[in-house]
Amino acid sequence: MMNFKLMRTALLLTLSTFCLVANASVIRDITDIYGDRTNQLIGYGLVVGLDGTGDKSQVKFTSQSVKNMIQQFGVQLPENSNPKLKNVASVSVIATVDSHASEGQLLNVTVASLGDAESLRGGTLLLTQLKGIDGSVYAIAQGNVVVGGYSYTGRDGSSVTQNTPTAGRIPNGATLERAINLDEDLKNHVDLQLKQPNYKTALNITKAINKTFGDGVAVAMNKGKVKVSAPVDPQDRMMFISMIEDLSVDEGAESPRIIFNSRTGTIVMSANVTVKEAVVSQGGITVTIQEDEYVSQPNAIGGFNQAGRTQVVKDSQLGIEQKPGNTMIWPAGTNLQDIVDSINRIGGTPDELMSILQALDEVGAINGELVVI
Repeated sequence: MMNFKLMRTALLLTLSTFCLVANASVIRDITDIYGDRTNQLIGYGLVVGLDGTGDKSQVKFTSQSVKNMIQQFGVQLPENSNPKLKNVASVSVIATVDSHASEGQLLNVTVASLGDAESLRGGTLLLTQLKGIDGSVYAIAQGNVVVGGYSYTGRDGSSVTQNTPTAGRIPNGATLERAINLDEDLKNHVDLQLKQPNYKTALNITKAINKTFGDGVAVAMNKGKVKVSAPVDPQDRMMFISMIEDLSVDEGAESPRIIFNSRTGTIVMSANVTVKEAVVSQGGITVTIQEDEYVSQPNAIGGFNQAGRTQVVKDSQLGIEQKPGNTMIWPAGTNLQDIVDSINRIGGTPDELMSILQALDEVGAINGELVVI
């Protein structure tokens, strides 16, 4: 176990190492500490005070929710009552809380309509419980909803809408009532999770930590996680983690990647993407089908059909056009950007470019990974 009283000396060594390795990546930029995360909270609530833009009477759960709320205040309603609540809307309420947030901290809240409300503009969210994945209540939300859009409808049915009026925010609209306690702060180690798992990077992180704090302090568990011994005392732990985050390491080389957006035809390539020697012949056959209809009046006398009715006849015309194939030869080591440029010069479409890239990837000619989104 390392002597954490020597942290000042280790910090000086850390700063010296950082100055020597100018082109390296800082550990805090390439890793996450396990446990340092955000948590999602969700709740169901009512937005009131709407100017006739709330849920319609067909949304039964809104009426039921209002009846249940009113009964909690001692107001009794008939069993068969169905109040028409045009000024009320049922909404989902969500918030994000940090794992180290404390009781009393204010959270931003987002609300969105669950029914058929036209707009939440001008509404107020009533007291709403926000629960975590475990079903426990962690925060309470309430406040005026800020909506960035609007929607107006005329009597003739015409309407005008801007942005999304059925969703809004309540800045600092929730109060954290219960902290999310993590057992990770009580352990004698911390886990560094690599944002881009890589064996070489994990090994370099381990070497950098052990070189600064002593052998055996850090152990690479796999290409995505490094386990580091750490003090349990809060002050020493914070200082130790902050020193680790400032260490610089060389990242391992990543495989080149090609990202192709099939919807927009956008291609994004990392550096040093090359191809092996390959020959590509691209041609195409275009088939056109034209459907026509005309009215037939067989044996018509004086402009009238003897049978008393006309017939609709369909006429189909087929056409086939074959484009001459374009053959391209690329030597080994050709940059993929040169290939894309050559395909664009001959007028290749995004679909044809994608077909060529997929074919090159299938035969193993691309020195990289092809990802289609």
